[in-house]
Amino acid sequence: MIHPQFDPVALSLGPIAIHWYGFMYLMAFGQYLLLGRLRVNQPAMKSQGITYLDIEDLLFYAVLGVILGGRLGYCLFYLPGHFLAHPLDILKVWEGGMSFHGGFLGVLLAIFWYAKKSRRSFFAIADAIAPLVPFGLAFGRIGNFINGELWGRPTNVSWGMIFPQAGDVLIRHPSQLYQFAGEGLLLGLVLWFYAKSSRKLGQVSGMFVLGYGMCRFLVEFTREPDRFLGVLSFGLSMGQWLSLPMVVYGLFLLTRNR
Repeated sequence: MIHPQFDPVALSLGPIAIHWYGFMYLMAFGQYLLLGRLRVNQPAMKSQGITYLDIEDLLFYAVLGVILGGRLGYCLFYLPGHFLAHPLDILKVWEGGMSFHGGFLGVLLAIFWYAKKSRRSFFAIADAIAPLVPFGLAFGRIGNFINGELWGRPTNVSWGMIFPQAGDVLIRHPSQLYQFAGEGLLLGLVLWFYAKSSRKLGQVSGMFVLGYGMCRFLVEFTREPDRFLGVLSFGLSMGQWLSLPMVVYGLFLLTRNR
């Protein structure tokens, strides 16, 4: 198969162009609000006093955390030398470059700020929104696939795909779709049903951190490492090194609060 080479622009309105990737961000935030209505009706949320107003209010801070954290995380984790030498390039978000792990840290700061502002426990807020996140990640990976970016490593599997954006005709893993299925749909379903039962503070967050870290670590074996980095120590990619602490911390949260 050959990547369909979608037009990255979903809709043009005169000088305004709406890109598919931006539209997927909008869909991710939309599903957060829709699932949030179901989430607050679960017994665990009612016992913590979490309301839909909390879900809505937190979205504003979370959006800032995702965008600012994702961009700064990419600059610091992947190309620190370049951006230190050319700091104004940090603002050129239209040229691409967002990091999940940076966005994740940004959201943690947003949760911390909102928990302090509303005088609630950090983990009460984090546990409330954790099941709403994976399906949003799934939309992001669809955006990656539409753009033909973050392609996989060469392979001979029958469902392999040629990505002309890679500059070659090698058959590669459609790793964006693996991430869509793993850290998106699979993790989302597991977390949603896990969180329906009453859990101790931090356990739902721990399951999310552990689940994402494991899914991302495994799929990175099929994803082409960034050309400017390649593989690092022990043959692991930057994405895998950034995911390992998530696995460790997720296990810590789950075992500490059993």
